[in-house]
Amino acid sequence: MTIELEIINPLNYKGWDNLVLSKRGHSIFHSSAWAKVLHESYGFKPLYFALINNGRMDALIPFMEVKSILTSKKGVSLPFSDYCVPIIPENNGFGEIFTFLIESGKKFGWKSIEIRNGNIFAQDLLPAAYYYQHTLDLSINNDEQIFSNFRGSTKRNIKKAIREGAKATMCDSLNSINEFYQLNCQTRKEHGLPPQPYHFFKKIYEHIISKRLGFVVLASYNNKVIAGAVYFHFGTNAIYKYGASMKEYQNLRVNNLIMWEAIKWYSQNGYKNFSFGRTEPENLGLLQFKEGWGAKEEIIKYYKYDLRRGEFVKDFSRVTGLHNKIFNRMPMPLLKIIGTVLYKYMG
Repeated sequence: MTIELEIINPLNYKGWDNLVLSKRGHSIFHSSAWAKVLHESYGFKPLYFALINNGRMDALIPFMEVKSILTSKKGVSLPFSDYCVPIIPENNGFGEIFTFLIESGKKFGWKSIEIRNGNIFAQDLLPAAYYYQHTLDLSINNDEQIFSNFRGSTKRNIKKAIREGAKATMCDSLNSINEFYQLNCQTRKEHGLPPQPYHFFKKIYEHIISKRLGFVVLASYNNKVIAGAVYFHFGTNAIYKYGASMKEYQNLRVNNLIMWEAIKWYSQNGYKNFSFGRTEPENLGLLQFKEGWGAKEEIIKYYKYDLRRGEFVKDFSRVTGLHNKIFNRMPMPLLKIIGTVLYKYMG
């Protein structure tokens, strides 16, 4: 038996966010705001598979249709999202739901279906890729207690940044997004990656920051902006989404100060969970940084189903490799052009 789901466009569905907020496991990535960012930045087509009965959402697996450079299409749940937990009925009819997804994907001409954070799949099923996620419990709502749970080096780094005279400021202006974008371009180049297009960050400002669903924290030293981070929140859940900093000032440890300012704000304003986002297993430096905050570590599994072969497959895309060295040596104007062209095909 196949469960019939309704295919919804959240961009024009009245009351969408209230439906999402009523379900456990929701995140900013299920929201209409994030759907607008993805659709307007990259032209991805939203196809949200939902089961709604009497004004109640019983199931939701949101997809964006992404076109590849070679014109083939795929369904991704969801592009550029750290995780997107499928919301399924309490009696768990995911087998029937996935059958419907497969049938629909074939009708749409998709090459594959990708689900990010497939906690509903069998534990022995080989994932396409996996990442680490760190989540900090803010329900204790006590800054001192939260701080006391940090690793010793994390505490010392926060104090060092303050002692050196660095300042962290919460911002919600377009100018703060512009400041962060410049830092992000430099950081991406250092990592050997093209930056996301400016239009993407402008849409984040338009649909998330300006709607009080997120903010930017900028760190300055001697009146110069040297680091920044972008945070999203939805319901009682928050996430650290993007970070960037000037390499020559890393000894000041301002990234620790930025994170602490955001955590304090979320704690003081009633948020219950703070996610540090996803981390690649090979990114040992970032893993070490995130492990210092007393957060719970868990694995996020991504699954990819090849519709032509009729089976789950590994994802062979690589974050590190020769391409990093090539991108690192490119001039910034060329990198920006490459980023603008490539990201709409990646997802």
